[in-house]
Amino acid sequence: MHDCRPLLENSDFPAIQRDVLTTLQVNLGYLCNQTCLHCHVDAGPRRTEIMSRDNVDLVIDFLQNSAVRTLDLTGGAPEMNGNFRYLVKAARALGIRVIDRCNLSILSEPGYEYLAVFLAENQVEISASLPCYLGDNVDAQRGKGIFDRSIQGIQRLNQLGYGVEGNQLILNLVYNPTGTSLPPSQVTLELAYKKELQERFDIVFNQLFTITNMPIKRFGSWLISKGEFEPYMQKLKDNYQVANLQGVMCRSLLSVDWQAYVYDCDFNQMLDLPFLSGLPNKGKTHLSELMQCNTEGLPIAIMDHCYGCTAGQGSSCGGAL
Repeated sequence: MHDCRPLLENSDFPAIQRDVLTTLQVNLGYLCNQTCLHCHVDAGPRRTEIMSRDNVDLVIDFLQNSAVRTLDLTGGAPEMNGNFRYLVKAARALGIRVIDRCNLSILSEPGYEYLAVFLAENQVEISASLPCYLGDNVDAQRGKGIFDRSIQGIQRLNQLGYGVEGNQLILNLVYNPTGTSLPPSQVTLELAYKKELQERFDIVFNQLFTITNMPIKRFGSWLISKGEFEPYMQKLKDNYQVANLQGVMCRSLLSVDWQAYVYDCDFNQMLDLPFLSGLPNKGKTHLSELMQCNTEGLPIAIMDHCYGCTAGQGSSCGGAL
């Protein structure tokens, strides 16, 4: 595995500061039932990093003692952490909005057949990855047979009311390009997705989020192996839009890794780029150190990968900016 971090250093990306914290994005571990080419986490079935019950309790304590109103659960496949249901129930009991970043195939994984009903019963919002409405493209990026399992997963969620007009169960789909292209217009692509999925599979969903592939971890290594890293970085820089700086997710989101260390975003987490807390330890900052702490106005740690969030129409966990 190539280390692309040195290629991202010495950035000329503009300095930015944190705004009011509204979202806690928690990575429950790198274990996943898939191994996707575009994965910036390098997740897979052989990963052993999993958030412990003690750190899950710390997340709950933070939610109880902060103004955060959204808990965004990611991985790997976050549902493969044995504390997933415990955390979801605790957060929902606090009135917290919970988002599950679901890969859809987990819904049919042996031992997880209960999952769709659990998510519906707890009114968990689902952001589900589906990089195309054509099977060959999805299987090429995410593995053989994943497209069919993803479609079956969405159909199951639709049966429970997810994505259905007038229902409060939210199902959003997530698109990543299959190569070095930037995402097309989110509005235009959403219309195409809704038309094609409705006609082909009688599927409905709420919104489509388009996300730029980040030149780090597995995708960064692929770029290096193909001799495409520098051209891709140049493409991101050439398409930089200053207006997107105001909407980047790191302004209002705090990323927490499986050991409960905090970062400005999950991309920084994967690059081990520490949160600039201003605390005297000058190393990694633990979530326990930020209890009752006001992060507004703190500087955000930046590198050249930040151009990925500001290129073209912009990119965040909530789609285009």
